[in-house]
Amino acid sequence: MRIDCLTLFPEMFDGPLNHSIIKRASDAGIVQIALTNIRDFSADKHKKVDDKPYGGGPGQVLMCQPVFDCFEHIEKLSGDKGLPILLTPQGQKFSQAMAQQFSLEKRLILIAGRYEGFDERIRTGLNARQVSIGDYVLSGGELAAMVIIDAVVRLLAGALGDEDSAKDESFSELAGGFLEYPQYTRPEVFRDLKVPQVLLSGDHAKIADWRRLQALERTQKWRPDLLEKHQ
Repeated sequence: MRIDCLTLFPEMFDGPLNHSIIKRASDAGIVQIALTNIRDFSADKHKKVDDKPYGGGPGQVLMCQPVFDCFEHIEKLSGDKGLPILLTPQGQKFSQAMAQQFSLEKRLILIAGRYEGFDERIRTGLNARQVSIGDYVLSGGELAAMVIIDAVVRLLAGALGDEDSAKDESFSELAGGFLEYPQYTRPEVFRDLKVPQVLLSGDHAKIADWRRLQALERTQKWRPDLLEKHQ
């Protein structure tokens, strides 16, 4: 997979992209991540990329020209057309199901907004999908892009050491869209807190039933909204 990110602050990605799973996946050739600075494509001599909104109002709006020129440039860098995604609080809320959908794409093109948002013609002209990582406002789309990159890359074949690691995590299809069941490791007793006996029984059917019940109970307690999707 190739992931392009169009941003005004490519240096923000240095840490997240150079550690842990994303770095290993990049080194292994599982994913190629390219950062492109939108400001490099400004036609203004001062590299201006924003202007006041028509009709008045506070703040500045990201202009069409640098974004379109940047997008059209990076489109030519790969034979795969790519799915354009605008990171904006107006978008559809990002989810594990969406991450799984994105992981099946050959190429993603993430466009991180800034200021008061995008000129609307960027969305319509690029036929971009709008995505939000939650009901709150960030200073820009860079952090949202990092979240999406991390969530998608870990789903790519070979990115995780154990191919089963992502299958029963919270929100995954195998987990029924519920929260994940409780996990325990050694020691068996820590400060009088014991591992549930069923996990030590060796009875895989009972363990599976216990985990399913625990996942349902956790979801009902902490995220009852997830249960509304199920009978």
